Amino acid sequence: MAKKSSRTLSRSGASLWLWLGLALLILLADQFTKIWIIGTYQLGDSLPLSSFFNLVRVHNSGAAFSFLAQAGGWQRWFFTGLGSVAALLMIWMLTQHAGQRLFGFAIACVLGGAVGNVIDRVLYGYVVDFLDFHYAGIHFPAFNVADSAITLGAVCLILDEVLRVRRG
Repeated sequence: MAKKSSRTLSRSGASLWLWLGLALLILLADQFTKIWIIGTYQLGDSLPLSSFFNLVRVHNSGAAFSFLAQAGGWQRWFFTGLGSVAALLMIWMLTQHAGQRLFGFAIACVLGGAVGNVIDRVLYGYVVDFLDFHYAGIHFPAFNVADSAITLGAVCLILDEVLRVRRG
């Protein structure tokens, strides 16, 4: 029995490093693309790439969809602290559930994205967004790689919970 549990622990440990590695890859992709946008575009620049998609440079000092963007500055440190605490909680959750594939994938996506946006807030005081989808003159709020990973992770968390409920 001890042999089986040590094998399970080693698999969980390997899975933990897999999920942390995925989070790191997301973080690096996010930061690389943001550095490229900052170096290539001025604030407000837009490059149409198709009839429904532009690359833009937008600064978001608020949260999702620019929520609290005009709040006067306190939101920078609030969202930085919130993101930091959430990142620590997600790392703890990964240590507890590293063997759960869909859950681990979901948390790794959210973790990589959250840390990417926290880094922006610390370095710049805002999050750099650059993906602009639109249709018939209506623009979806611009977002970035971190936001995409967070969204994918959230969808996977919901799917994981639905599948868990169906099994139990």
